[in-house]
Amino acid sequence: MKIVVSGVGEMGSHLARMLSGNGHEITVIESDAKRLSNVSNIADLITVEGDTTAFAVLRRAGVRRCDLFIAVNHDENQNILAAIMAKQLGAKKSIARIDNNEYLEPNNKEMFIDMGIDYLFYPEQVAATEVINLLGHTSTTDYVDFSSGLLSLVVFRLEPTSPLLGRKLVDLAADGSISEFRAVAVTRGSQTIIPRGADEFFEGDVVYAITRKDVAKQVAELSGQASVEVKSLMILGGSRIGVRVASELQDIMDVKIVEYNGEKAFRLAEQLEKTLIIHADGRNLEAMQEEGLSNMDTFLAVTGRSETNILAAMQAKRMGVKKVIAEVENLNYISLAESVGIDTIINKKRVTASNIFSFTMSTDVQAIRCLMGSEAEVLEFIVKPNSPATKAMVKDLRLPQDVIIGGVVRGDKAFIAVGDTTMKAYDRVVVFSMPESIAKVGEYFN
Repeated sequence: MKIVVSGVGEMGSHLARMLSGNGHEITVIESDAKRLSNVSNIADLITVEGDTTAFAVLRRAGVRRCDLFIAVNHDENQNILAAIMAKQLGAKKSIARIDNNEYLEPNNKEMFIDMGIDYLFYPEQVAATEVINLLGHTSTTDYVDFSSGLLSLVVFRLEPTSPLLGRKLVDLAADGSISEFRAVAVTRGSQTIIPRGADEFFEGDVVYAITRKDVAKQVAELSGQASVEVKSLMILGGSRIGVRVASELQDIMDVKIVEYNGEKAFRLAEQLEKTLIIHADGRNLEAMQEEGLSNMDTFLAVTGRSETNILAAMQAKRMGVKKVIAEVENLNYISLAESVGIDTIINKKRVTASNIFSFTMSTDVQAIRCLMGSEAEVLEFIVKPNSPATKAMVKDLRLPQDVIIGGVVRGDKAFIAVGDTTMKAYDRVVVFSMPESIAKVGEYFN
């Protein structure tokens, strides 16, 4: 697929690197020569220097022949204009990053579609939605619904009290302990393991499991940590994510935002009537103690600095906060953040990748999730009539070694996939795959 990426800041660079690694022909447009040089050193792609809203530059980038145009500049107006121009010049699909939730309202969204933009995405809103979803599943580090909520991906770290410790998958299968879920991956340190029958669980492992929605909470509690009802939340940083989370939750729980900038704190106090806004330095331990951090159920660090968020989250964890979430935008810091006990990492680049990646798939992908702490993806497919998946049991499909089918939805019934599971046309299937096999996976269902 020929893809043109407009803007190579942190998000554009991440997308270019990820997409070029999946065999696509990538061209990037950027007016900053230094950024172009940097991205050309980390990925195999074509670079075009110039204004992304100039017809001559778009033509030079080959927009007329491109399958997908992605506008991810810092300026949303520039993104919208570039995406419209690209579609008018001949791009098959055109998508744009925005920073305004108003644009996503149904009537307004229709206007953008009429102008030629196929998809608008607002990373901060999606990240905020993830945080809100996670607060209902406090024993997990990540939680995603698939197949209209009938199947769920549950991610949890094994604590010293986990009943899974020291046990092998084959033994759990024999006594029926894992009939409710399928472990599709385990990360141990920086390594991602595709679990097989002889594999054993150890303390500190992060388990990725597909399960039915109705038993997701019980499966998550196999971590050894019970789910806790969240009644109070402290947010460090009045960022877009923090404000979005506070506005959604301030009517149902005690919410506090700690903001270092006095002028911004004053504006937030006017905007969020039921949220307590505290003007303080979140890095100051004494100040945070005075504001009652140790008594909070959950702490969310979403300042503009990954380092501050990691340190503040570590501090909150030591003070006894039950659930600690940190926004870490520097990808190099993610494994560090996970290793020091932070429960959940939020990263807008991964959020955006999950939203965009489905546009690059040739088969009918219903949903895709790029996993935090692992290079792997979880995808949802609809099985096409007469596709290879309908002609053999799962164990006889000869799937690549780094691919696992986790669950199947047929009508309104969901079940966990095992070796003798058979699939039928129009089933919805949730599949775990490492990046190098994603292109092959679609062939089984198409």
